[in-house]
Amino acid sequence: MIPAPFVRLAASAFAVALAIPVSAGDWRHYGADNASSKYVPFDQINHETVQQLELAWGWESPDNAMVARNHEEGNFAATPGPFKVTPIAIDGILYLSTSMGRVAAVDGVSGEELWVFDTRSWEMGRPANLGYNHRGVTYWSDGENERLFMPSNDAWLWAIDARTGKPDPAFGTEGRVDLAEGLGREIDRAAYTMVSAPLVINDVVVMGSSIHDGPTHMEAPPGHVRGYDARTGEQKWIFHTIPQGNEYGVETWEDDSWTYSGGTNVWTLMSADEELGIVYLPIGTPTNDWYGGHRPGDNLFAESLVAVDAETGERIWHFQMVRHGLWDYDLPAAPNLVDVTVDGREIKAVAQISKQAFVYMFDRETGEPVWPIEDRPVPQSEVPGEQSAATQPHPTWPAPFDLQGISDETLIDFTPELRAQALEIISEFDYGPLFTPPSLRGTINLPGWAGGGNWEGAAVDPETGVMYVPSGTAPIVVQLQEPDPEVSDFNYVRGGQSSVRGPEGLPLTKPPYGRITAIDLNTGEHLWMVPHGEGVRQRIIDMGIEDPGPVGSTSRTGPVLTPTLLFIAQQDGRRSVLRAFDKETGEVVHEIDLPGVPNASPISYMVDGQQYIALTLGGGLDSTMVAYAIP
Repeated sequence: MIPAPFVRLAASAFAVALAIPVSAGDWRHYGADNASSKYVPFDQINHETVQQLELAWGWESPDNAMVARNHEEGNFAATPGPFKVTPIAIDGILYLSTSMGRVAAVDGVSGEELWVFDTRSWEMGRPANLGYNHRGVTYWSDGENERLFMPSNDAWLWAIDARTGKPDPAFGTEGRVDLAEGLGREIDRAAYTMVSAPLVINDVVVMGSSIHDGPTHMEAPPGHVRGYDARTGEQKWIFHTIPQGNEYGVETWEDDSWTYSGGTNVWTLMSADEELGIVYLPIGTPTNDWYGGHRPGDNLFAESLVAVDAETGERIWHFQMVRHGLWDYDLPAAPNLVDVTVDGREIKAVAQISKQAFVYMFDRETGEPVWPIEDRPVPQSEVPGEQSAATQPHPTWPAPFDLQGISDETLIDFTPELRAQALEIISEFDYGPLFTPPSLRGTINLPGWAGGGNWEGAAVDPETGVMYVPSGTAPIVVQLQEPDPEVSDFNYVRGGQSSVRGPEGLPLTKPPYGRITAIDLNTGEHLWMVPHGEGVRQRIIDMGIEDPGPVGSTSRTGPVLTPTLLFIAQQDGRRSVLRAFDKETGEVVHEIDLPGVPNASPISYMVDGQQYIALTLGGGLDSTMVAYAIP
């Protein structure tokens, strides 16, 4: 629970009409702006003042009471997971979604709850894929109307009047649009849901989706991306992430697999360049993530960054990072847009982090790689019916920001004995470099499906062109098995062993297990890398091994960047903490113990000359939000 001061002054829903002008102190989009910079120019909180931060207020999610009632009635299935939402801040008011599908407005100074709207998406039952969770809403205004766009877990796009908290009847039908329609295919709504905030550019709402990966290869919904009129809710365009008919790339879905394959969706956040009128789509893996025998070919536009025209949805350029994906290496985060100077040449760039721990960087107008990306041979699958790609793209620069592959270079080596035990452990599996394919025996993937980089994304300083990437080192095992034919018609699905521990309960690889890396995107050079958190440091010391210093924790949230500081929250062992780093050196400047576990990225905003840092915490029965400021 949140310690005092804690505010829960719930005004009656829809009691007040709120005026919401544009403010320079806003955090207007999920990633601060449509460039996903996660940067704010405010520096009231700086090296000299950050130690003075105190809890300003706390807010409790309205989900908590309902979940408590569910538990009292024995309904434990209707329990949300980690509270992952990142709020937005518009003229001192914070807007956020909840895991169970509500939308709330909260005063950014007092923490007073101004209104709550319930989409009642929880009535559908447990949503596909990740269950009850949601990551945010998007604000739009044309100077007259002010709306929050909320894509719900039961596949509706709601337009909520930001002043009153009521659905706007001018949008769609009674304030909502059915996202299960207009895909060109009948779909199972229970397999098709929404967890991420949409993107709004030039009065167009761009929608991705989250799709259940199975249980059959003929029934998963396609992940096509669509644009809707922000005023009326009319579907303006659709971009087929799985090409249809005679469209560009359809030949990469061999044996007509384009007609039935699913997934290939944008489940994460997107970014956009308003001046160029371009939306950048980070696209995920087709169904299923680990076996592609039912979808032979390279499977364009899966695991690709695609630039589309915001007005028409037409493809401008694309780059496929993974051909015929078998590793769940979705593009996990919105790419960062930044202007850089490389070898004397000014470039409007887009930088995409990946689960593989690469940064892919392109001219965002043309799609030309800033530095060469080479096709290199990769190990081939021996699974019956599988046709893995012979080569995969490898950026030559910048260097990877986390470990790749299982080898002598990556195995734990604190002592010869631990190393020998690690070698014995991996002898039970298949393993090798990046892109070693899944197997019937079980393959160790490093990075695993959580990255490397993941949905938390990176921050970029627009003044310097320096990127800050939080990452984790967490190998997994992918073992393929024949499924029960009564349940699934795939030839193979992931099953059996799914994880691997190192010797004596330690991780399998060398530290750090969580890290933050600063990369100058003008040169591609790594400026610094620091372990993020203490991790299992004390356990290593207790084993009689020389103190290695902080070894990092795989827990991470997204970054917030200011002119002088970098903020990232983390669960580090039993401790939940918000850390402020010197962005020039990576040195920890200050730490704040949090009253709950952070699972979402923080934000920073200004109201009446006061700078705040706010973030959501917890989950399950105890989802909360807190804000910190200098008294």
